[in-house]
This record gives sequence, structure tokens and C-alpha cells, in this order.
Amino acid sequence: MGRSGPGVADALALVADVADQLVVSSVRDTHLAWLDRAHGVRRRRPGARPGPAELLHRGIAAGVYGGLGVAFRATSRGLGAAADRGWGPALDQDPRGRFLASAVNGLVGDRLERERPRMAIPLAVRRAGADVGLDRGSLAAAFPDANGQVAVFLHGLCENESHWDRGRRDRGTTYGETLARRGWSPVFLRANTGLPLRENGVALAALLDELVTQWPEPVTRLVLVGHSLGGLVVRAAAAVATGREPAWTSLVTDVVTLGTPHLGAPLAGQVATGSGLLARFPESAAFGRVLDWRSVGVQDLVDGLAEDVPALPHARYRLVSATLTRTPRHPVGAWLGDGLVRVPSAYGRVGPVDLFPGAEVLHVPRAGHFDLLNHPDVEGALVRWLA
Repeated sequence: MGRSGPGVADALALVADVADQLVVSSVRDTHLAWLDRAHGVRRRRPGARPGPAELLHRGIAAGVYGGLGVAFRATSRGLGAAADRGWGPALDQDPRGRFLASAVNGLVGDRLERERPRMAIPLAVRRAGADVGLDRGSLAAAFPDANGQVAVFLHGLCENESHWDRGRRDRGTTYGETLARRGWSPVFLRANTGLPLRENGVALAALLDELVTQWPEPVTRLVLVGHSLGGLVVRAAAAVATGREPAWTSLVTDVVTLGTPHLGAPLAGQVATGSGLLARFPESAAFGRVLDWRSVGVQDLVDGLAEDVPALPHARYRLVSATLTRTPRHPVGAWLGDGLVRVPSAYGRVGPVDLFPGAEVLHVPRAGHFDLLNHPDVEGALVRWLA
């Protein structure tokens, strides 16, 4: 009987597909482009026909690359059939499998949604490495200590709910554990971060509406915490237009974004620029196509959500940035920010643009982008903000 979720065979089938569509084709196209260049120089005369050596070279290359492609496609089909029969363990059974699934979804999640839907992660509440149904019974069983104060955490690109445990061994706690000791019910989500921001925003809005409706206790206060891309998805959810005001929007008192590229991330922009430059030359065009495989979710990081997305009506916005240096005014800190996101983008402020008038901001010095997932400065601020 087939498994509903992805397994090891699904992951291996995807690897075979990538080897065929990306690796073999890129090597082949680059090889042939350089072959054209080399023999074009030798021919010198326009319109001159290929010589025997060139024809032999092309024939051998076509045979080698064609054979590799056939082998990888056959392997992919065989592994796909094995996955349909439930061969091998499920990826969700192991933390490494969950890490792999989340990373792949971040990189090519939109493609998985179309071509390999079993590998695509659905947006879901998570507990103990598994999805939790959004019915009252499932939520009550997963959250036996549920109360009316709910803090929802959404991770960033290529991450999953386990990333909020980063540094727990050294610090002895996490944001969720700290808030639970102070009377909150922490709820962690997992999402396919390769999907478009707006699509994830629609899914998040629907999930939150169902969550507050089915929560075991009447929800009196809802807090949304997003790391990196997760903060953009939270804003996209707030912008979803409905015929009525969803129940969850009136319950949100605080929105906390941690290293969120509200105005875009420079690294994502550099990847997009690099793809365009590589595409200009036949010898490098294949490498540009490799970069173009990146998901829509990654591409959305180029600009962030720079437009004026409506704020939630009763929410206070708390914006956290970090720099690798002690102060954001240091030239390195100003240029690199936390390694991925610069301070102005994390605050949504540049020149005359201010996406969050009146928002409280926090700068974390000497910290990287992923340090914000579990940092004592952020923990202290959360305790203060949510008191």
C-alpha cells in the first residue's frame, strides 16, 4: 500500500531527476558550447562544414550524454514505482529526513508542487515531528496544556519547525519553552518555503482561521513570530482579502519578525543578477539555468514585500535585526547585516519608506541570521513584549 507522505525512495527519485535535467544537461550544453567555440575558431571561414574530428567528437558526446540521461530517467521511474509501493522509511521519521525535505522544498518547492506533489510539504501545525490535524480532538491531544494565549512560530527559507531548537544545548531553552513557562501555548508550523509568498500567505490565513476556531480553549490573544521568510509570509497572510474579517485577525496583538527581508535580501538579488550575466554567453548559459532552478520563494526574497501591505488592525509590530559587527554603523555590518539581511530591510525603512510606522525595533549585535532563532536578547525582548 502506498505511503501518503514522502519517503527515501521519493528523495532518491528526485535526485535522479535533478541529475538528468540539471547536471547532465548543464555539462552537455557547456561542453558543446566550448566545442562550437573551439571548432569555430579553427574553421575561420563562415559556413565551413565540420571536419571528421569534430563530427566524431560530437557523436561520442551525444552517445555518452544520451546514455546517461536514459539511465537517470529509468532510475527515477523505478524509484518512483518503489515509492508508490511504500518502499523505504518515511522522511518524517528521522530529523535528517525532515531537514532534507525542508531544504529541497525551499529550493524547488514550487516545482515539487507541480511535478512531485508527494514531496511537497503542506503547511501544517507540527508536534513531535508530525503534522497535527486542525480538528478540536487532534489539537487537544497534541496540546494537552492548551490555554487561550497562543504564540505561532513560522520558520524561514529551507527551514522547518526544528530549527527553533538551534542552540538549545548551549542555552538550555528555546523561545517556545520560555513562553510556555509564562502561560503561553507555543505552536510551531512547517511550510513549503519554495512556494510564492502570496500563496503561502493565503494558506497561512486559512490555517490560522481554523486554528483559532478549533483550539481547545477560547483564544484570547494570538502572537505571530516569523523568522526571515516566515515574517514575509505572516505579512502576506494579513493582506489576504476575504468577504469577512477572519476571527484570527482581531486576536493578533503582536507580530514579531526576526531578520525578515521586508525590503529584499541582497544575496537573492545577486543570484538573480548572476543568472542574467551567465545567460549572455553560450559557454556559461547552462550555469545560469542552474541558478534559474531556484524556487519562486527564493526569487521573492529579491524584493521582499516592499509595498505597503495592510497591517493587522490590533497588532503591535516588533522588528528584530542583527549584524555580524557590534554596531550596524560599522561598514561591514552596514554592508553584510546578519550575513543575509541588512538592517534597513529588517526594519522596513529606507529613505522615505517606512513600512511599520511606530514599530519597536531591536538590534542584536555580533549575531548571524540563524542566531536569531534562539538568542538571549530576543528571548528577553519576547518576554517583555508579551508580558
